[in-house]
Amino acid sequence: MFSRHLGSLDLNRAGTLASVISAADTRAQDEVFARPFQLLEEGIRHRAFPAASVAISYAGRIIALKAFGRFTYDENAPDVTLQSIFDLASLTKVIATTSMAMILWQRGRLDLEEPLVKVLPEFVSDDPRRRKVTIRMLLGHSSGLPAYEKLFLRAPTKDALLGEAFSVALIRTPGTHSEYSDIGFILLGLALERTAGEPLDRFCDREIFTPVEMKETSFNPSMRWHGRIPPTCEDRSFRKRVVQAEVQDENASVMGGIAGHAGLFSSAMNVAVFAQLMLAGGAPIFTREVITRFSRRESSPAGTSRALGWDTPSAPSQSGNWFSPSSFGHLGYTGTSLWIDPERGLSITLLTNRTWPDCSNQAIKEVRPRFHDAVLEALNGKR
Repeated sequence: MFSRHLGSLDLNRAGTLASVISAADTRAQDEVFARPFQLLEEGIRHRAFPAASVAISYAGRIIALKAFGRFTYDENAPDVTLQSIFDLASLTKVIATTSMAMILWQRGRLDLEEPLVKVLPEFVSDDPRRRKVTIRMLLGHSSGLPAYEKLFLRAPTKDALLGEAFSVALIRTPGTHSEYSDIGFILLGLALERTAGEPLDRFCDREIFTPVEMKETSFNPSMRWHGRIPPTCEDRSFRKRVVQAEVQDENASVMGGIAGHAGLFSSAMNVAVFAQLMLAGGAPIFTREVITRFSRRESSPAGTSRALGWDTPSAPSQSGNWFSPSSFGHLGYTGTSLWIDPERGLSITLLTNRTWPDCSNQAIKEVRPRFHDAVLEALNGKR
């Protein structure tokens, strides 16, 4: 049905993906996706988030690309456009950090079963369980490390913050429980940097973003992008300023904006480009084998929804009700998300700044699954 009505942008030729955005013909999207778009507009009116940018790909083509709202709730704030760039928050974990791990693994340079202490000897302590933490456990969020700690409150520099991260105590025996962990990905990012012999941002720019022309994707966005980036928060306690064009996450901020868990900025179109890379088999970056290996749900610990780096749909899920069991995705704290369904050849990118003006607003948790369901229902894809 939708293929007859909806214009599209071909995503099959990776070398021209970013350069042909102006050729996108999505004029019929407002009719086909009237309901999901209405949900986002309602979300803005009800102050779930001031801004949203959406990209939907299907069968190798962008079939929807639309921006909503303003940078803030101020009626004089700039409008969000298709060129707007968002703080991806924890989408950094999959688009940058996990991707770096995938590349190193397929090149035989990363052993998933290697104990972390072999790469980061600073992680050793008098707790013998720490020697059992592996790279796989960090990727699968089963390391036993806690979800989050405000390391920035006691660490004014990157080196000091990493020192604090090395000493964070385990709260579980490694491998026995799934606990989503920013701390784990801070350490994973450093472990990958040591394995590769270069910083995370430089590796990702050369090996991922440049080959597929993700020209609007970067850590520490350049000054020429700043007017295109909606603010994420009014930080009244730590930085004491409006946070715009710099990473919202305080731990990542102390680390200079480049961290394994947060720091990446991108546009909805560029995230969709990355999603299509995953759907199309990975060339020229990944092999199909590595995509399958990292996007498949782990068999342990019992009850985990985690793949390696990625998450998979659970009940209930922010992906909604209709994504297939082989789907994988991730959320970002600032209100970003990416879900990919290989069975349908579908990806949905939703970028918002729901943390404006502060992080207390959780209304996106109601909007996001309804939005995903409405998209799949519009595509007659729920069954």
